[in-house]
Amino acid sequence: MEDLFAARSQMALSLGFHIIFACIGMVMPFFMATSHYKYLKTGNPLYKDLTKAWSKGVAIFFVTGAVSGTMLSFELGLLWPKFMLHAGPIFGMPFSLEGTAFFIEAIALGFFLYGWGKFKPWFHWFTGVVVGISGLASGILVVAANGWMNSPSGFEYVNGEYLNIDPIQALFNDAWFSQALHMTLAAFTATGFAVAGIHAYMMLKKKNIEFHRKAFRIALVFGGVAALLQPISGDISAKDIAVRQPAKLAAMEAHFETEKGASLIIGGIPDEEAKEVNYALKIPGALSFLAHGDFESEVIGLDQFPEENHPPVMVTHFAFQIMVGLGMVMMGLALLFFLSNWKKKEWLKANWFLWLFALATPLGFIAVEAGWTVTEVGRQPWIINEILRTEDAVTPIPGIVYSFYLFSAIYISLALVVTFLLIRQIKAVPESLKEANTESPKPFIANN
Repeated sequence: MEDLFAARSQMALSLGFHIIFACIGMVMPFFMATSHYKYLKTGNPLYKDLTKAWSKGVAIFFVTGAVSGTMLSFELGLLWPKFMLHAGPIFGMPFSLEGTAFFIEAIALGFFLYGWGKFKPWFHWFTGVVVGISGLASGILVVAANGWMNSPSGFEYVNGEYLNIDPIQALFNDAWFSQALHMTLAAFTATGFAVAGIHAYMMLKKKNIEFHRKAFRIALVFGGVAALLQPISGDISAKDIAVRQPAKLAAMEAHFETEKGASLIIGGIPDEEAKEVNYALKIPGALSFLAHGDFESEVIGLDQFPEENHPPVMVTHFAFQIMVGLGMVMMGLALLFFLSNWKKKEWLKANWFLWLFALATPLGFIAVEAGWTVTEVGRQPWIINEILRTEDAVTPIPGIVYSFYLFSAIYISLALVVTFLLIRQIKAVPESLKEANTESPKPFIANN
């Protein structure tokens, strides 16, 4: 294994794990705060039990996210020293602010976990909201840094030197908003469907049905709304990429030839040597419309770029198709859920309905992984778009393959530990409910 491939594989593995921990850490606190709010308003002890159960999950993912995120920060310096040499002073601000948000999140989470019976009820609830807001801010700031890699700004590149650095402009680069919006909605969709799917499965097993039904509803309201809004953010991102990174768009759509009235390709197998796509369904003019809002507009193809600057078409195209396809499936499920709440409430208790969502548990995170593959692989061969090539940024130190093996073992171990803790937590729910049911419910008064 070449050092460049080993370094890229290690980053892919690290990001692939961390993005799951990060998404859950960004979104679960909002589920927790919503359940807590319902408890304060209704006094229903099931909502208190749900809040406590979810808060333990938040704590697990906060810790694992902190570990994987710390490892990633070290990997950036160890694997890509030339990249950090030049990029560090430019996009260091979002990482510094992300660290601040992380510390706020840690403090607020500590208050929330240990604040039961010690703080006034609504202040205690507020600390949970702060956990969610700071976690979300942390994620957006990291995405802003990634957006800078796709749309570098805030400096002047003169004779190989980075001059006149403006960190504010680098933070609010041209890609940050579209990427942050798309990633935020993706996090809510993926986490919402995953959590709802787990609770749907527990309802199928006829365990604590009312507890899991309340959890299912909260998670799927968040996930369903996000899934229905995601196509809007996708359209914003596509139009943005068509202008800033036309080579990435061409790879996403396996669009080899520049043409007007370009067709949208659904499915298909790209042949990079023959410059064609086989077995694809084509919708005439649709790509031109999605990219530029005009069915007859010109869409730039890969023929406008040197071969050495082409992204890997096969990987980018397949990842994009998977992301969009799963997104459409989750949109359909979201519509089904909201329809059942509006007109067909009996569906909510039907086994076929619950099985649909139980089977959909991993779909959101598969889509997230595919989306990040599009973002990163579609930018190749650049680590800083059109400025610094990935192969020029990798460390010259040999033996990176052994680092890849070591980090692979660490992440696999981390995943196994997290899985064990979550399974134990889910199994512990009946015991916690049994204990709670021995206590008489004490509803809060609104002005408590």
